[in-house]
Amino acid sequence: MTQTPQKVALITGAARGIGLATAQLMIEDGWRVALLDRDKDELSSAAAPLGDAALCLPHDVSNPQAAPLAIRTCLDHFGRLDALVNNAGVADFGPIEDTDFARWRRVMETNLDGVFLMSQAATPALRETSGAIVNIGSISGLRASTLRVAYGTSKAAVIHLTKQQAAELGEYGIRANCVCPGPVRTKLAMAVHTQDIIDAYHDAIPLNRYGSEREIAEVIAFLCSTKASYVTGQIIAADGGFESTGVGLPSLRRPD
Repeated sequence: MTQTPQKVALITGAARGIGLATAQLMIEDGWRVALLDRDKDELSSAAAPLGDAALCLPHDVSNPQAAPLAIRTCLDHFGRLDALVNNAGVADFGPIEDTDFARWRRVMETNLDGVFLMSQAATPALRETSGAIVNIGSISGLRASTLRVAYGTSKAAVIHLTKQQAAELGEYGIRANCVCPGPVRTKLAMAVHTQDIIDAYHDAIPLNRYGSEREIAEVIAFLCSTKASYVTGQIIAADGGFESTGVGLPSLRRPD
């Protein structure tokens, strides 16, 4: 009996947070995973417990030369690519008047340019497997909020880029979807969210809590899988119902 080859995913921003949680879950589900991150040391530490099912790709998605190199290394190592998860991103929050062009570009080159570059480089390999692209947007790309002029705009652009990908790549059997997390209990979020902000989020979220990295990973893994074989061009808010009630918290508007 011919064995079905193990599927392969490449996940960017995989050294921590949602990216790492997704890598761990997909390996549990029998996938092999290439973990890409610009933090080489953190990436090595994160991938070590994952064994031979994991491949480290220490690259920066904002570098136009990195994407084709990462895809080639993944294909040389695993022989195929079935899913690309564009999770790498930077969160830079500040008032519009304090966001100079250099700050704007720092956000865009990772959050938007990186998604474009990685997806373009991966397309030939994904055509071979009728694979999937899952882009990670944000609730801030669906609704405007305070202090997020660059971040929110970059994620809104990722949402539309996803629709473009679905429209153009569907003829090759490639599916493209976008997951928009709401507030997630990551180390970074807990380090910067004051108790007032945490309380305000809880009040605004119908499920009355932050999400977990694993909960977001479950949605991503589903969209990568054949269980979502007829799902493309969709924008899924994994946010406890937050998008349905709006954003723009009073706690974020009050001066320090």
